[in-house]
Amino acid sequence: MAVNARVLMRKGHRWGAIVVAVPFLVVIATGILLQLKKEIPWVQPPTQRGAGKAPAIAFDAILAAARSIPEAGIEGWGDIDRIDVQPSRGLAKVTSKTRWEVQVDLKTGDVLHSAYRRSDLIESLHDGSWFHDAAKLYVFLPVAVVVFGLWATGIYLFFLPIAVRWRRKPVTAVPPPSRSA
Repeated sequence: MAVNARVLMRKGHRWGAIVVAVPFLVVIATGILLQLKKEIPWVQPPTQRGAGKAPAIAFDAILAAARSIPEAGIEGWGDIDRIDVQPSRGLAKVTSKTRWEVQVDLKTGDVLHSAYRRSDLIESLHDGSWFHDAAKLYVFLPVAVVVFGLWATGIYLFFLPIAVRWRRKPVTAVPPPSRSA
């Protein structure tokens, strides 16, 4: 019994889509949010501008400014996940381990803005690490491979009818030149 490639492709395409539906929906939804993170303040707080272009305060002043925001939950250096220093904007973004972001002016030490930062959480959902470190490799990577297969079978199934019509197209014979004498 010969296996029809078209039928095999359609079945593979259908079942592949069912298998990856939920993880791929997570990747698509979080990917859209990450694409728009600079446009949607709910995802990532908008970046402010400080008074200067060069850092004029010490890290202790940055810590003191970050500690002044109770929602951030920063008591000491151990409560800070990272500091993103942006001299061209004149600010430092202090991100706490509770995902709260405090933007500090590098010239005056004033707090320019503070808000909850969801982009890191969304990114960990996007790559699967939020679920478990092994989910990145054993769930989200296979989903990516299956989605690539869906793309390939989709392209095949799209162009198959075009190729069939092209092959079946009748060849029009060119009439022989007429002899006029």
